[in-house]
Amino acid sequence: MSCTPSNQITDVSVMQTENTHSADKKIILGAEQISQYLPTLQSKRVGLVVNQTSMIGKTHLVDVLLANGINVQTIFAPEHGFRGNYDAGEKFNSSLDQKTGIALVSIYGKNRKPSTEVMNNLDIIIFDIQDVGVRFYTYISSMHYMMEAAANAGVSFIVLDRPNPNGAFVDGPILKPEFSSFVGMHEIPLLHGMTVGEPALMFKGEKWLNTQKLLDLRFVTMKNYTRTMFYSLPVKPSPNLPNDTAIRLYPSLGFFEATPISIGRGTDFPFQVIGHNKVSVGQFAFTPISTPGAAISPKLMNEKLLGQDLRHSQTSGLDLNFIIEWHTVFKANGMTFFTRPSFMDKLSGTDTLRKAIEAGKKAEEIKASWQNDLADFTKLRSPYLLYSF
Repeated sequence: MSCTPSNQITDVSVMQTENTHSADKKIILGAEQISQYLPTLQSKRVGLVVNQTSMIGKTHLVDVLLANGINVQTIFAPEHGFRGNYDAGEKFNSSLDQKTGIALVSIYGKNRKPSTEVMNNLDIIIFDIQDVGVRFYTYISSMHYMMEAAANAGVSFIVLDRPNPNGAFVDGPILKPEFSSFVGMHEIPLLHGMTVGEPALMFKGEKWLNTQKLLDLRFVTMKNYTRTMFYSLPVKPSPNLPNDTAIRLYPSLGFFEATPISIGRGTDFPFQVIGHNKVSVGQFAFTPISTPGAAISPKLMNEKLLGQDLRHSQTSGLDLNFIIEWHTVFKANGMTFFTRPSFMDKLSGTDTLRKAIEAGKKAEEIKASWQNDLADFTKLRSPYLLYSF
């Protein structure tokens, strides 16, 4: 297992060298390298931060550990739940997992950090969740809080690393501290280009963790992975990101959550369409309906909407043209576009993006405004990168 000493980052260059392989080799995930972490877990009380993506082939990490006699005490469930069957923002309570009888502790909603009582019953926490590399996707926020809880309880924290499907991109505004929230806690760009292991290193190295003690942070890094290679997720990371196209469009369409416009929640193609019932860009018709486990009460439910069909789009990275075009149409019709301006600012990590769109600036001009900040960020993140380009 690749370990980082509790007080400094020293082995990063070694990790980068070890993970520089030809692109034609199969990626070996952190979780798949069982021999690297199983001995560390023997005779330990283990907590898992996992969900439906925490698979080793066709078997869940929980089942693999139980089959190997590991004492899994607690499963910590982030947004969307342990089984990934809760809608975005839907709260759920702590309980027992019906299949294994293991205690399930919710770390989404009011209790984003587990109690001292829960943490005192653990020796090690494993984090193994597939992220999509977008700041407002909340799994890295949950990781932050769990890292803090582990440090304060003197519990080791192990990240089993997985690819970033948007890893080729570093783009978007850098979050300003005054706009920090659960959908953006850290001074990083919207697309940060890091695997979950890399921001974990950054959170610790930049002293972004609010802890009384130093965290014992360890990793199992991937093999044969470079950050620019294509990776198709074998399991959907959340109910409304069902395929590669949705994951590619997510950074660009996520901003529409702060508007009256539907991005396909309540359809078979969420984050792959854009539409509205009164004004339109495009003539593709769709109707959102209640979809338990994905969108119980979707925006504009049961309304016929017209708009854009992006299911065959090759858009990747951050494309501001979608939101600018729809804002222009709303403005021309005298309609309010940013109906949740404060939420838009939280998603953006700043109010400058919303104000630039409202001022009629073009995508190229807006993107040019944050290039110096992105250059500074790429320098800041450099010591924390575990993989080559």
